[in-house]
Parts: sequence; C-alpha cells; structure tokens
Amino acid sequence: MGSEKVGETVIVGNYVEMKPEDKSNGMKSKFSKLFWHGGSVYDAWFSCASNQVAQVLLTLPYSFSQLGMLSGILLQLFYGLLGSWTAYIISILYVEYRTRKEREKVDFRNHVIQWFEVLDGLLGKHWRNVGLAFNCTFLLFGSVIQLIACASNIYYINDNLDKRTWTYIFGACCATTVFIPSFHNYRIWSFLGLLMTTYTAWYLTVASLLHGQVEGVRHSGPTKLVLYFTGATNILYTFGGHAVTVEIMHAMWKPQKFKAIYLMATLYVMTLTLPSAAAVYWAFGDMLLDHSNAFSLLPRTPFRDMAFITFGFACTPLYFVWEKAIGMHECKSLCKRAAVRLPVVIPIWFLAIIFPFFGPINSTVGSLLVSFTVYIIPALAYIFTFRSATARENAVDQPPKYFGRWVGTFTINVFIVVWVLIVGFGFGGWASMINFIDQIDTFGMFTKCYQCPAPAVAASSPPPSHGLNATAAAPLHHHPFNHTRSL
Repeated sequence: MGSEKVGETVIVGNYVEMKPEDKSNGMKSKFSKLFWHGGSVYDAWFSCASNQVAQVLLTLPYSFSQLGMLSGILLQLFYGLLGSWTAYIISILYVEYRTRKEREKVDFRNHVIQWFEVLDGLLGKHWRNVGLAFNCTFLLFGSVIQLIACASNIYYINDNLDKRTWTYIFGACCATTVFIPSFHNYRIWSFLGLLMTTYTAWYLTVASLLHGQVEGVRHSGPTKLVLYFTGATNILYTFGGHAVTVEIMHAMWKPQKFKAIYLMATLYVMTLTLPSAAAVYWAFGDMLLDHSNAFSLLPRTPFRDMAFITFGFACTPLYFVWEKAIGMHECKSLCKRAAVRLPVVIPIWFLAIIFPFFGPINSTVGSLLVSFTVYIIPALAYIFTFRSATARENAVDQPPKYFGRWVGTFTINVFIVVWVLIVGFGFGGWASMINFIDQIDTFGMFTKCYQCPAPAVAASSPPPSHGLNATAAAPLHHHPFNHTRSL
C-alpha cells in the first residue's frame, strides 16, 4: 500500500514476515503509529471482535424470541465454536498459500492477499470463481446490513427523519471509508467499534434488567419451524463474520500468530451477546417477534442514544476486489484509489433502500451466503488441499494432536460441511426465504420506514393493536412483523 511503510523482510522458517519501518521519531510519525498504522496481534483481535458481531447484536434478542432461551444460548455456543474452527482453517490455508508463493519469490508487500486468491493458488480457477462469487456477494450484503442497521439505530435516537432518509445520509457517510487504505489502517476504527459494541451490549443487559419484565410477558418460543430456523440462521450469520479473515491476517506483521485470535475474539463476543440477548428476551418475551431491533422496545434515554455501532469493515475487501479488476490495486496514490472505489458504494446504498428489512435479511444472507462462504467452502478447501499424502507431509502447519491429527481434522470438516449444508443452507434457507418474502408482501420493497410506528400509534397511549407498521406493544398472539405461514 502507498500509505503502508514496509521495511525489512524477516525469514522465519519458510515464512516471510513483514516488519514495519521505525525510522522517524517525529510527532507526526508517533501519532500515525498510534492511531493509523496497525499490524499487531492486538489490532487483529480488535478487528475480529468488532467485525464479528457489530449490528447483529441488536437482532439477537429477536432471534431468541424465535428460538426460545435454551436454543438461543446453545446455538450461540455451537456456532461460535464452528465459526472459530473455520477461521482457524482459513488461517492455515492462508499461511500455506503465502508460503508456497514466497518460495517462488512472489512479493506481497504492495498486494493484499484475499480469500479467492488463496483458493486459486491452492486449488485452481474453478475454486477461485466459486469463492469469489460467494465472498463478494456476502460482503456486499454484509455492507447493506450494516447500512440498514445504522439507519435503524439512528432513527430511534432521532425520529424526525424516517429510516430511508437516514439510509441516504449514512450511505454518504459510508463513502468516506474509501479513504481507508487497508486493514492496517483500521486501528482506531476497530478500537472504537469494539468499544461501542461493548457499551451497547451492556446497555441492553442493564437497561432490560432495570426495566424488568413487561406485564403479562410470555416466552412461548419456539412455536413455528419457520421462525425457529430463521432465528438459527441469524446466529449462524452472527458467528460467520470471518469473510474478512484473510485481509485481517494479511494486515498483521506476523500472520502466523492469528490462529487463536478468532477464538479469543469469539469468547469475548459471547460475553456480550449471551447476557444482552438473554436479558432483553427475559424482559420483553414474545414482543420481540414484532421488534427485530431491540432498541425499539427500550425507553429513550441519553444512555440508549449513546449506544451506536460503527460501520465500514465489510466494504473494504470489496474495494480491493474492484481495484484488482480495474488494475488500480497497486497504485500508490491514495486519492486515485479512493476515487475508483466510489462506484462500489452505489449498489450498497441502492440495495439498502430496496430491502430495509433489518433482521429478516440477516437470516437470509446467513443461510444462502454465509453458510457457503465461511463454513462449507473453507472446510472443503482444506480437505481437497491436503487430500494427498505428499501435501500432508509437506504442509506448513501440521494439525495438532488434540485435534486428532489429519483424521480428526478431516472428520471435523466433514461434519461442518454436512451440518451447515443441511441445517444452515437447507432448512435455514427455506425458512429465511419464506420470512423474507413475507416481509416484501407485507411492507413492499422501498418501504419508507420499516417497522416504524404509524403517526396515530406514536401519538396515542395505549397504542391500538391494528396497523401493519405498529411496533409498540400489540397483543402477543399477533405478530405483524413475522408474517409467516403456520407450519
């Protein structure tokens, strides 16, 4: 990168590590190192933890209302482990690919390695094309979900503007991310992201406990298969946020140290997601079936208005793909690269306006895209990369004993492929598509303010139970925002 200073190259075994230059001692240089140039283990941990859950945190209570308390907790633990495992597998494949290429004297100092390139180098162009298609589509819709969430969150802080207008505004804010060269430069952004995610999670927990249970609260989930698998795929999506794993690894000065980082990030994230989702569900129960954003049920206070989650991680890898497609990736001018990145923002903006269904869209993306992008494809890629005895013998990283060596590792990967294909993609895809289509039938595309209170509802107390856009407490047996078929 033009803005990334790379100095000496250090050979560690068969692996090349990039060390940052440390020549200037001026105030500007110190400021830049503190807030801008990151490549440490801590930077990677902040990036993984802040990118993993982000806005999905606000929809997990909604998922708990679909799943029930026990299933919600167990599935978070289960998919957290599965996500950590496939992130580990991706890190192994990245190191294998980079080591092989650097033995061939390939220099990556001005090039960001991405997942589709790892697949291309290890398994060929067909794997590359499949990986590129799934990865880019997921990152595109991941950025869309982040944009929808930002608009939804700010609406509950300031409802003078509708959610669509806030989407326009945050779409323009999203465009500023074109000036961030790579994940090397996300140090302050990822720190603030994790700080605000942590604050938001504990605000949800404490505010719900202080609020107490609403009168007549019911916890009837799970009641329908459609809702159950929709909620399950949202949790699969939550812990499948490692589509940017390779880019985060490449931003590290010592990528080989990444192996356990994602697991550590997942464990920390669970200290946020489990208490917050459980507390909100305990307080509001089945009312959450009508409120995909947990903010909508909590009273407006300065503490709630401070809870906001940052945006920008998912779109950065898309910028890299676009730069490579038009031959600008190794350009040293930050301004030129920022200018050519701008067209990537347009489809993100447009899709967020078409499908503003915060909550249901998460499950749809989880089942159709995340299931393949970060679970099935990495597990299969590992099996095919090391299927021969020669490849296993010459592997840079040998599987540890506590995983059962090669047999144990292959067995775990086969289990992940079968489970995610049947439960995540199969049942999850069926349920989430039914729910997503019902949102379109109920609200229509380009809806101006998804799940916003109608003016008459907002002005009256208690609110009437009719009206499709009523998000205040309605009779608990009626769920206008989960307009799903009985199954």
